[in-house]
Amino acid sequence: MRSTKKPMVFGYVRVSTENQLENYSIDEQVERIEAYCKAKGWTLLKTYTDGGYSGGNTNRPALQQMLKAIREDQADAVVVYKLDRLSRSQKDTLTLIEDEFLTHNTDFISINENFDTSTPFGRAMIGILSVFAQLEKDQITERFTMGRIARSKAGYFHGGGNPPFGYRYEEGQLIVHEAQAVMVREIFERFLSGASINAIQRRMQSSYGGSWSATKIRNILTNNLYTGKVKFAGEVYEGRHQPILSPETFDSVQALLHSAQRTGAFTTSQKTPFRAGYLLSSLVCCKWCGARYSSNHGFYKCYSRSKSSRKFIVDPNCKNENWPIDQLDDSVVKEIRQLSTNPAFFHRISSRAGTKQEPRIDKKSIEERLSALDNQMEKLIELYQVSAIPMETVTARINALQTEQAILQGQLEAAKDPVSTVETFWENVNRFVKEFDTAPLETQRLLISSLVEKVLIDGKNFEIQWRI
Repeated sequence: MRSTKKPMVFGYVRVSTENQLENYSIDEQVERIEAYCKAKGWTLLKTYTDGGYSGGNTNRPALQQMLKAIREDQADAVVVYKLDRLSRSQKDTLTLIEDEFLTHNTDFISINENFDTSTPFGRAMIGILSVFAQLEKDQITERFTMGRIARSKAGYFHGGGNPPFGYRYEEGQLIVHEAQAVMVREIFERFLSGASINAIQRRMQSSYGGSWSATKIRNILTNNLYTGKVKFAGEVYEGRHQPILSPETFDSVQALLHSAQRTGAFTTSQKTPFRAGYLLSSLVCCKWCGARYSSNHGFYKCYSRSKSSRKFIVDPNCKNENWPIDQLDDSVVKEIRQLSTNPAFFHRISSRAGTKQEPRIDKKSIEERLSALDNQMEKLIELYQVSAIPMETVTARINALQTEQAILQGQLEAAKDPVSTVETFWENVNRFVKEFDTAPLETQRLLISSLVEKVLIDGKNFEIQWRI
């Protein structure tokens, strides 16, 4: 022990349901720990017990209580009978010892393995554990990746039980879902005939019902799996499944999607906080751990749980729910529409407006964006005068820019005069109702963010924090 005073230690014991018949039951572990501490002359403050919990993760109540006490500097060491009582995962064992115990000046002793971090040999074992933990992780990743590449080369879909719209997943293979395949072909045909993504979304919603969004339509239009291909790690392979579309149809749609007319080649390439690839990007947050949600593979996922970006992880043990992108998008849009159709609903949220001292906005970013909008509109007019850009294309783009400009100016005015917050909010509600269905994605996102500050995910429920 590092301290010269009589060490104060915690004991920790665990038995999972499948291990009840093992030789080290709860009572026997407790007895061994008590005898060990007595022989060493240590004071055993408390023995934390997790009965019926797996050692495969750290989501155990007694373990979490002990970690809280350790963070409050209540013990000099933790004693277990056997190393796997702490965890059966090398990675979790290493994390607990390095990031929790040793960080808070608490040594770790395992009686059975004679593992004691208060000794030079015990501390050296930490390094050995870390090497094997990293090796195990790398080997698992390599085997997993090689397996997925091999399946892709063999033509198998690697999305598991989440097949794309238009297919069913049966016995490891994709089977055409005939009713959905008809809808997929209709989407491609309508897009090639000149319909916008938003127009197609409204058509599918009115004709077939169910959950349809612009994001879902766009994902369908860009998925080459419908041509009988599978894709993994940037490589495309011939699939074993039956195609729904011809390669020629798919290629024609991609050419149109990436044409200058659709991508707006005449717009600025400047990155701004008002642009993103999904309707609710940057607005969705985890109510459990406070992390943001990312959007990938068809779902909004808590950064802490998906671990797709280490810098955004708040609680690596967070288990908050993933939400299908289409489902959450549609649900939030439905809630916003209630603001105009249900006066009582609007009154409930507007009655809370007095609790906010000032709208929370980034004034500098808004002012910079307003300046950029002015420049874009000037360039559009110049381009129209010197090129063959159709007037309707220029008009549509300017209308979208003016909508964004009006929303941002409203936010600045509300910041100057908090009393006008409710009035500004109501103007944004009316603007949403009037323009959302026909607006491009960038403007749709801005219309939503003018009303919604955050969408908090709480398990299978969500809560909207309004800008009022």
